[in-house]
Amino acid sequence: MILGMKNLILPILVLLISCSVRSQKIYSSNKSYQADLKVFVVKHEYQADLKVFKVKQPYQAEGNSGLWHFVNQEYLSNKKIFFVDYEYQADLKVIFVNYKYQSGWKNSNKKHLLY
Repeated sequence: MILGMKNLILPILVLLISCSVRSQKIYSSNKSYQADLKVFVVKHEYQADLKVFKVKQPYQAEGNSGLWHFVNQEYLSNKKIFFVDYEYQADLKVIFVNYKYQSGWKNSNKKHLLY
C-alpha cells in the first residue's frame, strides 16, 4: 500500500509543478495598484532583465522563458503587469524581440518575479 502511494506522489508533484509554471498569460493593467509587477520597456537589449516574445496562442507561452501571451481579461492571467514610464519605477525591465528563439532571461536573479 505505501509503495503504491510513493509511485503516485511523484507524477502528481510533476503535474502540479508543470501546471504552475506552464504559461505566462499576462494582463496589462491600466492601474499600478492592480498589478503584480511594474514593467519598463527598455530600448537596448543590454539594459533588459528579460527578452520577451509575444505569442499568439496561450499554449505557446511555455514556462518562464520570456514567451508571453497577452489576455484581455484579468481573470485569465497568471500575472498582472503595469507598464511604467520611468526605469527607476520598474520591478522588471524588458525588451520585446522579433523572434521566439531570442526570448529569455538576461538577469536570472529576477526570474522569481514571474512564478
